[in-house]
Amino acid sequence: MFRTRKYLMVLLSAVVFIFTVAFQPQKEKNEVLTKEQLGEKLFFDPILSKGMAISCASCHIPDFAFADSAAFSKGDKGTLLPRNSPSLTNLSGRTEFFWDGRASSLEEQVLGPLSARDEMDLPIDDAVERLRKNDFYSAAFQRIFKSEVNSKNVLSAIASFERTLETTNTPYDRYLDGDDKAMSPSAIRGRILFIGKANCSTCHSGEDFTADRFKSIGLFNGRELTDPGRFKITSDSSHIGVFKIPGLRNVAVTAPYMHNAMFKSLRQVVEYYNTPDKFVKNSINRDLSLGSSLNLSEGEIDDVVAFLEALTDDRFRKK
Repeated sequence: MFRTRKYLMVLLSAVVFIFTVAFQPQKEKNEVLTKEQLGEKLFFDPILSKGMAISCASCHIPDFAFADSAAFSKGDKGTLLPRNSPSLTNLSGRTEFFWDGRASSLEEQVLGPLSARDEMDLPIDDAVERLRKNDFYSAAFQRIFKSEVNSKNVLSAIASFERTLETTNTPYDRYLDGDDKAMSPSAIRGRILFIGKANCSTCHSGEDFTADRFKSIGLFNGRELTDPGRFKITSDSSHIGVFKIPGLRNVAVTAPYMHNAMFKSLRQVVEYYNTPDKFVKNSINRDLSLGSSLNLSEGEIDDVVAFLEALTDDRFRKK
């Protein structure tokens, strides 16, 4: 009797294993996705890099508000990229993308790293062909777009996912909604400084704390600091050293900072704005608003940093 029971248990386990293995691919094949979910799947899939070594998420890591914690990300061939990977959160309302503004839509932004030689290095036509040969993706695109995989719907799917990365569940938002204790006293003082004495809101305004403009904050001197920014795109001499003003939501988890990752902490960023000449000598084309010290005290710098930390969505806050 014991042997019979033991035999039946072994047989049952084998049947369960075979059933699981046999039907798991079928479950994925029949999985019903929205366009945004399909884009998310592509975002995390290395199928879109030439050597299948990286995915979009390799440079835009979810835990860091879809930015990179490294100063410079690595491409498909292990090449270090020349600029820091910015956050992808809260981009649905933006009108220009990349540090130099060379893309005018999220779809165009997706195409950039996909086809760039030092990044994913997979021309869009090759990406389309690869996805068409994949049973899962071929079927998924047919169900969602009612057509076979093409360049337009690949970019549309990923961009649609990126548009879902909006974040408003922060201490700052709860404070605005009437919860006076949602932000610390330091952060509340920092908000007043941010709007007033520190003059941050001139560039970082609106719901996402960006004026959607370009400005030179003095990070180009033609010597040690040689990235001319938007000038490489426009060839307009007034754009030398000019970069896109990023939004500040979730900024506390996206270190290091600036296009060249020169600042390792938010405090260093605020200290730079307070006394820029101590950090960069002989700046070229620096904006006139940064012509003199802000005269922030050490305590006031702490308060501004506390306010910036209060812009972090709960999904990214450390437990």
